[in-house]
Amino acid sequence: MAGTLNGKTIFMSGGSRGIGLAIALRAARDGANVVIAAKTDQPHPKLPGTIHTAVAEIEAAGGKGLAVLCDIRDDAQVEAAVEKAVAHFGGIDICVNNASAIQLTDTLSTDMKRYDLMNGVNARGTFLVSKCCIPHLKKAENPHILTLSPPLDMQAKWFSGHVAYSMAKFGMSMVTLGLAEELKADGIAANSLWPLTVIDTAAVRNVLGGAPLASMSRSADIVADAAHAILTKPSREYTGRFLVDELVLMEEGVTDFAKYGPETGVPMADFFVPDEAFETALTKVKRQPIG
Repeated sequence: MAGTLNGKTIFMSGGSRGIGLAIALRAARDGANVVIAAKTDQPHPKLPGTIHTAVAEIEAAGGKGLAVLCDIRDDAQVEAAVEKAVAHFGGIDICVNNASAIQLTDTLSTDMKRYDLMNGVNARGTFLVSKCCIPHLKKAENPHILTLSPPLDMQAKWFSGHVAYSMAKFGMSMVTLGLAEELKADGIAANSLWPLTVIDTAAVRNVLGGAPLASMSRSADIVADAAHAILTKPSREYTGRFLVDELVLMEEGVTDFAKYGPETGVPMADFFVPDEAFETALTKVKRQPIG
């Protein structure tokens, strides 16, 4: 992975912790500028990290950071955050749609407030952040939009049991599908990236499965390394793809994934991963029940 993000400016939704922060830190080690546009301005009692601690980590890693308090459901806040980023760093080279809300509940157990949150943050937020960044990406040398969302493997099994969440996540991927074609003439790449396995994040530890699932999860570094490989590709040649982290790194020549974990030795497969990805990957994983 010889490419570098040195001097590039990344506008990231979310990013105060987890996968987003890992992507930011990987870019920072190259000397990138990273704008963290997220809601976490004050410490959360259960979740580590704020926009300010993220920027401190980015700068400690060798990059330059900018913390912007922003709810990506709010049009005016996103527009202001993008303008602040451009004023501070002079432009935007990369948009990373990382922010996401999750609740894996069936239809009768999902209240409409939570439905609106997930679809407002995930699908609408991805559309809005991308929309606001596009005018600036058009001026960039190698512009990319990268969205943390799954391959468009439209099977009923991915919706059953959590219709609202699946709609919201696949909505993010539909933005990728459309923008890749819409922005092709402008040379702006639009891709989605998804992990082969569960990733050890605060959401896993506090919402999904706790310590037992975390012990079967990989480090967010694998997604960060895959994102770095994608974002250093020529934007006119590498677009419209629904990518899986391990498969991206395999294309880069990586064959040993042990450094990413997990503790137990056998990682747990993530949701939404198509069967052919497991057949192609080098890592054998534990498949979780669907629904």
